[in-house]
Amino acid sequence: MFRIIKDTNIDFIGNRGKAFIFSVVLVLVGLFAFVMVVLDKANMGIDFSGGTMLQGNFENPINIGDLRGAVIAGGFPEASIQELDRTDVGVFNSYMIRVKETVAGEEKAVDRLLAIIKERFPDNKFQKDSEHTIGPAVGATLKRSAQWAVLISVLGMIAYIGLRFDFRSGVAATIATFHDVLAVLGIFYLMNKEITLLVVTALLTLAGYSLTDTVVVYDRIRENLKKFRKKGEFVTTVNNSINEVLSRTIMTSGTTFLVVLVLYLFGGEVVKDFALAMIIGIIIGTYSSIFVASPIVVEWEARSPKRFK
Repeated sequence: MFRIIKDTNIDFIGNRGKAFIFSVVLVLVGLFAFVMVVLDKANMGIDFSGGTMLQGNFENPINIGDLRGAVIAGGFPEASIQELDRTDVGVFNSYMIRVKETVAGEEKAVDRLLAIIKERFPDNKFQKDSEHTIGPAVGATLKRSAQWAVLISVLGMIAYIGLRFDFRSGVAATIATFHDVLAVLGIFYLMNKEITLLVVTALLTLAGYSLTDTVVVYDRIRENLKKFRKKGEFVTTVNNSINEVLSRTIMTSGTTFLVVLVLYLFGGEVVKDFALAMIIGIIIGTYSSIFVASPIVVEWEARSPKRFK
């Protein structure tokens, strides 16, 4: 079988102390970001906070800066504007405008936006393609549903790993999965990125991706423990197992990384945050499957010896 990296002997377990410090920082930032999300203090998209989305096309290409300036001057200082379809000459005439208001004075927000565009660009006809309004109550419901989706999926992962391996492995894999999700959430918070349904979808996808990497490592550890139970120590066996699957881990993560990188660069503004979350998550997930999941099992074994099933 083709291997990118052959016969490595890196002391991953020996460096777990430094890795744990780094991971604790990531988790603390992620927990802070999660609290901000719960308290509605983060940059929440209209999916969760409520608001209005307007999508349409101008008859002639228009500069996004001019459009953004007109919308902000019209009374929507937190407007988010995304370019959609590029024309043959490399400029845009299709846009998505999102604001966190559903009304503007006595008007609906969408009607006010259309009036602003008509007033500011009278010679450039704007054709509305779609509009979407989410009230604050609906947004709050969606946010709760998203939180439950993340929690239920993680509990399902605990059950799966616990049945396939043992309870300790299930706990370690769950900690690693929470670590990955919180790390991406924390980085998004620090970057002041909007938390949208697409971002939540990316977090759930990453949870499954990270778990798959962890299962591969655990499988190899279990196989090697059966072979070398009498020949080597637990720490050595775990470290050797990680080295044995390192090439597979890098190849899988690398190919997936390239795919989402292309999606980020060429997929358009609508999926950009989803792709960015995936890019960050793949890096963090690969790191955690090596430096978090297995070292936790090693620490547990050191304090209370009990071999894998």
